[in-house]
Amino acid sequence: MRLAQQILENELNIFNKKMEAYISSPISLLDYVMRYIIRRKGKQLRPLLVLLSAKMHGEISDTIYRAAACVEILHTATLVHDDVVDNAMERRGFFSINALWKNKVAILAGDYLLSKGMLLALEHKEFTTLEILSHAVKKMSEAELLQLEKARNFSATEEIYFDIIKGKTASLIAAACMLGVQEQATQQPQLLQQMYALGESLGIAFQIKDDILDYSVNWIGKPKGQDIADKKLTLPLIYTLEKISPKEKKSVVEKIKNKRKTQQDIKYIIELCHQSGGIDAAHQTMLSYAEKSKQIVLQFPPSLTRNAFEQVIQAMTERKL
Repeated sequence: MRLAQQILENELNIFNKKMEAYISSPISLLDYVMRYIIRRKGKQLRPLLVLLSAKMHGEISDTIYRAAACVEILHTATLVHDDVVDNAMERRGFFSINALWKNKVAILAGDYLLSKGMLLALEHKEFTTLEILSHAVKKMSEAELLQLEKARNFSATEEIYFDIIKGKTASLIAAACMLGVQEQATQQPQLLQQMYALGESLGIAFQIKDDILDYSVNWIGKPKGQDIADKKLTLPLIYTLEKISPKEKKSVVEKIKNKRKTQQDIKYIIELCHQSGGIDAAHQTMLSYAEKSKQIVLQFPPSLTRNAFEQVIQAMTERKL
């Protein structure tokens, strides 16, 4: 990740200045919320992928900067709304928008971000950006609702799990990779498909890693075992349920479905996932998707930017939070 940030240092500085200007508002309360969001920005993975994809295949134009801003604005809006739905009080070690300003302001701030992102592309007639992101939003919404439906009756299979994470996480990462090459794609139509496949594999690996981290014994960041508490069937648990005896499986399912599950119940399930090999199996699956994305990157001409892309893939699979 460090190499990507080094070779894109100037571009990221330009992006951050543009991003701040794009989401500013003449309404003082809204502008204050937007500045709070800017100050607590995360790794900016998605705009980084837009800029990196663009630089790997050509130059970074104003269209690309706006595309990077659109994808980050959209991602931020979904996080703001997610925190309201999940009643989350923290995000990245800071208070969430709903914790500071309550749900109504948070929902309206998320809506404002969504409209700003779409208007930014529309005002410049960048319809490719709009089309790519609109498809991603559709997939994300469908996946979130599918996950909610399956969590209610705890009925997700491995196939459904992959359907969920392809839409929920991988679709926006794939969109970011596609947005970076939209200008070259007019001459090389296959490039969009290549970058989508790269981003989707990377997004799947990223989400599996996220799910594995929720079973980490030494957890930093969000509460350990939150997926279990939320009755989400993620890959480590799916693999564990396949490996244990029917009697153990029944006991685990009963504990997860129990609305009054204790921290001891969650600890028991986490330890079982480690002991049964469910975590290791999920880790191997994660590595296989990361390798798929790396092999697509290696199809492009050698360059420092390509090396940086490989490093990003490695960093996403080795991260600790």
